[in-house]
Amino acid sequence: MTYLRNAATLVLAIVLVGVLTAFAAVPLVGGMGFAVNAGSDTVDSDLADIDDNTSLPEVSTITDRDGNRLATLYDQRRYSVGSDEISDNMKQAIVAIEDRRFYEHDGVDVRGTLRALAANFSSGAVEQGASTINQQYIKNYLLLIDAANDEERAAATETSATRKLREMKMATDLEKRYSKDEILTRYLNLISFGNGAYGIEAAARTYFSTTAAELTVPQSALLAGMVQSTTAHDPWMNPDSAKARRDAVLTAMESTGALGPEERDRFIAQPLGVNESPVGQANGCIGADDAGFFCDYVLSYLEDHDLDRDEIARGGYTVRTTLDPDAQDAAVNAVRSQADSATPGVSMTSNFIAPTDDAHEVVAMASSRTYGLDADVSETVLPVTHTSEGNGAGSVFKIFAAAAAMEKGMGLNTRLDVPSRIEVAGMGSGGAAGCPADRYCVENAGDFKSSMSLREALATSPNTPFVAMAEQLGTGRMTDIAVDLGLRSYAEPGSYDGDTSVADFVKDSNLGSFVLGPLEVNPLELANVSASLADHGRWCEPSPVLSVSDRDGDTVDLDTPSCEQALSRDIADALANGMGGDVRDGTASAAAAASGWSGPISAKTGTTETSLSAAFLGFTPGLAGATYAFNDGSQTSPLCTSPLRQCGAGNLYGGNEPARAFFTAANSLAASYGGAGLPRYDRSYDRGNPDRYRNATFTDDAPTPRQESRSAGWDMTLDEFE
Repeated sequence: MTYLRNAATLVLAIVLVGVLTAFAAVPLVGGMGFAVNAGSDTVDSDLADIDDNTSLPEVSTITDRDGNRLATLYDQRRYSVGSDEISDNMKQAIVAIEDRRFYEHDGVDVRGTLRALAANFSSGAVEQGASTINQQYIKNYLLLIDAANDEERAAATETSATRKLREMKMATDLEKRYSKDEILTRYLNLISFGNGAYGIEAAARTYFSTTAAELTVPQSALLAGMVQSTTAHDPWMNPDSAKARRDAVLTAMESTGALGPEERDRFIAQPLGVNESPVGQANGCIGADDAGFFCDYVLSYLEDHDLDRDEIARGGYTVRTTLDPDAQDAAVNAVRSQADSATPGVSMTSNFIAPTDDAHEVVAMASSRTYGLDADVSETVLPVTHTSEGNGAGSVFKIFAAAAAMEKGMGLNTRLDVPSRIEVAGMGSGGAAGCPADRYCVENAGDFKSSMSLREALATSPNTPFVAMAEQLGTGRMTDIAVDLGLRSYAEPGSYDGDTSVADFVKDSNLGSFVLGPLEVNPLELANVSASLADHGRWCEPSPVLSVSDRDGDTVDLDTPSCEQALSRDIADALANGMGGDVRDGTASAAAAASGWSGPISAKTGTTETSLSAAFLGFTPGLAGATYAFNDGSQTSPLCTSPLRQCGAGNLYGGNEPARAFFTAANSLAASYGGAGLPRYDRSYDRGNPDRYRNATFTDDAPTPRQESRSAGWDMTLDEFE
């Protein structure tokens, strides 16, 4: 039986050799035409795809504003290079071992194919390969680039005669489209070299920490040899096999005349010389270290602006971001000096934004948590810096009530009654102890004067006068101001309960507690409220991106919204100036002094009931930001200060860790962004319009903010501050 099988195999081999010889007797493309006729549409389509898709999947790079790399994203870790950026040693090595007649044949080596097929059929196994570099390029392109699923990958590697003939026809067609050097360059940029390296440039970096242009003869021989099997010839896993294969390539190079015998022997005597371990690059934001949360925001931002992660991972883009490395380091160090990254259940974020002529640039985004995957050491990849978190920013929201009241005529010097307790109807229920069922009751946290100005109230933060404002004016305009200045997610449909937005819920319910900030807040949006006030009431989308360029260096335009005058400049500047007392003698004064801060700054602290979360918002002429401490574990608990932690009875305030973290960072940053200062403002807003405010109710129409030009408008002296 064995004899009969061998005889049959030999006959089949002879027949097949005869057929292929017939192909060889006529022009190859024409002779092969009838064999691939049934698949001609597929051939044409594949060739057209190769022609059109000249750009292979490549690594995209995210940098800070100075061009320093933050992270890389890739589907295949590849850096395409030109022919002049590939060492001749590499070209000679790959030709010698994979296709020594590369420069002689027309895409298919007929003699080699006949010899290999005869040998394989005679042995009953695949003992010799016959694919030229052209054919390998076609096969790898269909496998690595075109194939989108397992079925297509299987089709690209099937062993049928039909596929082989189709591959051969496409290989000859390549010769009509590209020069030999172009084909070789495309091939070397395409193929896998193992250990996550696609293309010769990535391989040179991975194995030798060099470039494709600088590859030596033995380095080139090792990489060329690995093409046969990146696993079997892996120099770290199988060093003996890798060396044997490298030496075989060196011998092949001698046989082609690329090396002399003495050179070959000298190179064979050398060790492999690879890196201690593969040199790769982390894929995604996990490689951005302390900028991981910012990197995550960059990707979310780009996806929201029609450049999704899959496209970025394949497109070879360069994304230059707004991140200021000095600001980032300062923010990270400051927030972690106030909140231990390993403390369970609580964390703190810090975002800084620089208002410019046409944007609000996010220059720092920090968290006390480490960006990472090890939950056992409190690492996280959740977007804690830029999604809704915690139990609210507390009294920071009083600035929205103040803005609405000033629109109605209240002045910074308007005297406000400050009762120790207030009970209001039609604004929700609950609150302070002993509250009637149909009332919302609020008490002050501490003792205050019975009367004070709005300016003093912003600095010392009693609760009752601000709830009284809400009772008189309603929460509608206050909520709109909050949304317009930066809390845009509050207006998103379903943001409250899946059906209703937070903004609509607050307005429909006329929720009096809104001015005390009990609703979870997005830390980045809170920082952008600060930036909008610093920008004279102008809202711009918080942007993490300065530019995007494609693999060819061409600019990719993003569809971004225009900036908007969210609050009248006059009101915004007067309010910002009125917020200067918080640091001088208000709730943030102790933190400012402890941190060594000096100079005027607009600021507001905030703490929720029972200290479930706390915040600080502050801004100078060119730098705005917010810090936010909140529960981030599975259990919500009151928070305590010194150190920041979960506890039984909370005593954390916005003037504690949140304010200290802000000032610690701002101390080293403010000078680079214009220094300290309060805005100049129309002094008529000191007195306001008492009669108009006295008669104002929530049924009155709110004035429409007018579009105004931006000028410096800031006083850098201490005149206003004092």
